[in-house]
Parts: sequence; C-alpha cells; structure tokens
Amino acid sequence: MKAIRGAVPSSGASDMAHIVLSYEDNRLASSLFGQFDENLAVIEQKLGVDARTRGNQVELRGDPMASEQARRTLDHLYGRLQGGAEIQKSDVEGAIRMAIAQDDQLVLPTLEKKGRMSLAQISTRKKTIHARTSTQDAYMRALERAELVLGVGPAGTGKTYLAVAHAAMLLERGQVDRIVLSRPAVEAGERLGFLPGDLKEKVDPYLRPLYDALYDMMPAEKVERALAAGAIEIAPLAFMRGRTLSNCCVILDEAQNTTSMQMKMFLTRLGENARMVVTGDPSQIDLPPGQKSGLVEAMRVLGDIPNVVTVRFEAKDVVRHHLVQAIVEAYEADSTRNRIPVLPSERQ
Repeated sequence: MKAIRGAVPSSGASDMAHIVLSYEDNRLASSLFGQFDENLAVIEQKLGVDARTRGNQVELRGDPMASEQARRTLDHLYGRLQGGAEIQKSDVEGAIRMAIAQDDQLVLPTLEKKGRMSLAQISTRKKTIHARTSTQDAYMRALERAELVLGVGPAGTGKTYLAVAHAAMLLERGQVDRIVLSRPAVEAGERLGFLPGDLKEKVDPYLRPLYDALYDMMPAEKVERALAAGAIEIAPLAFMRGRTLSNCCVILDEAQNTTSMQMKMFLTRLGENARMVVTGDPSQIDLPPGQKSGLVEAMRVLGDIPNVVTVRFEAKDVVRHHLVQAIVEAYEADSTRNRIPVLPSERQ
C-alpha cells in the first residue's frame, strides 16, 4: 500500500521541519527501515536529519529541504518494495542522490500522480536496475532513444554495466536479434606476454568484465545457449573489420584504448536496426605515448551529429564502494593541481 504522509511543524523551531511517515504494510516498513534501522542511519548520515521509528512510522526532523529529500527517498524506496524489489545500502544511497539532484535541478524526473520520483530503469528477467544518479538516469534514457550513445567517465559509474543490461533487455524483448560485445585487446599498463590456449582463451581475460555483466543480467544457462547459438557474440575489436552489424546491439568497452583508425572502423560497422554504445574513461588511456585516443577524437568529431548522444559521468556518479568515489576525486584534484587537462562536465 502507498505510504501515508503527513507534515507537522515542530514547536518552537520555525527553521526545523517535522515530518511523520506512516506505512500500512508492517513487513515492508521493516524492510524499508532496514535491520536495526540501518537504512535510516544512512539517510541520517547523508542528509543530516534525525529519523526515529515507532512501529510502522518514522519521524523525520531537521532542515526543511533535507527532511523533504529524506521523505522523497523513503517514498521512492517504499514504492520499490511494493513492486517486489529488495533494498540494499547502495539503493538507499542512490535514492538519496536522486532526491538531492531533484532539488538541485540536475535532473527533473517525471513525478507520478502519487508523488514518487519516476526514475529510468532497465528490466531483464533476472533483475531490474534503477538509476542511482542523475547522470545514470540521463544515460539510461539516452540508451532508449538514441542509435549511438557515448558513455564517458571514471570507473565505477555503471557505464558498461548499464549498457550490457540495456542490450540484454533488448534481446529478451526481441527488439534485436543479437548482442555484440567488444573491447580493444590492450593491457592496462602491463605486458602480459604470451597467453596460452586457443583464440577464445587468449581474448577472454580482456573481455571478462563483459561476461560478468551478462551473467548478472541473464540466467547462466541462457547466456551459455545464446553464446553457443551466436545470439551473443564477444570478440576483440580487431575482429570487427569488414563486418556490417545489423539488427543487434553493439557495445564497445574501454574505448579510450582505441586508435583513431580503430574507432572510425568500429563506428562505421553500424547497420540497419542496430544500436551502438561506446564506453570509456579518457583518464585511463593505456595506448603507447603519443598515440591519439579514438574515443577522445570521436567525442569531438561526432558532437553535432543528430541521434548521437554523449553522456559524461563524474566522480559523484561513482556507485561502487564509497572509497572509489574518494579515490577518483583525489586523482582529479591532483590532475588539476598539476594542470593535466580534465574533460569538462557536460551532458547532452
């Protein structure tokens, strides 16, 4: 059932808000608050409000804007629980980000009639993924409408994961006949030397992150069948030359390690009824010194072409462990101090 909300001013403190939220389903309310109210503790820490429970009710006290953000966060999470989803700490943090972004006008999510934030989502048979940041929301919506999407930014922002999830959803819906996943075979600052085994065994280490995302989106047996039947193809970038990729969703990951020639070759593989997603982080280029990145060039060259959307992620969009965001921010600050160019933030 929908949460019943009420707001009552706190006595003697005109600059403080007092909001009481009541939930009709005690079981869902317990899941919403978390074991030992751990989800509420996250909201208190991130928004600086005081949250106290009494049965199926929670009282929020604090700054009016922060209290309203906490209300929207809880309202959104309760709606997800009603839909059968499970709530984890990362979901709580994501809902908080979106509630804050709504006030900052970084994202203007459509409001449902009952007041919940309507966030972009990707649904496969195995799981449903909701946007956890305003940039993820923009990225997921771009994947829905554009034929070519460039997702650019630091590690941990969900660029590749969301692209693979979107491809899996299109395949399950029958909107495409197959998925093609590719990466340039470039070592990350190391020289691995000779790798034993056949071709598949040689390239699998480079493509493992794509496998991991696939298995997270689809049942293992279905992935194996699709791989065997060719409905899912995972191949190094070098194998794309000369092909026309039609009726499929094509993803190029780690695109910052493509050369200009490789990137042009890949982009021109796009065929009829095909979707293409290119992801990468220009701050982690592993090409030889002096070699121009095809991703950086493509962002400049393709900027004015209709139906090509570039979405830029930032450190604040990192959704992995909280230390990853701090690490990315530290490196960005160091780059600024040393006057190493950092890509400006922009969204289209």
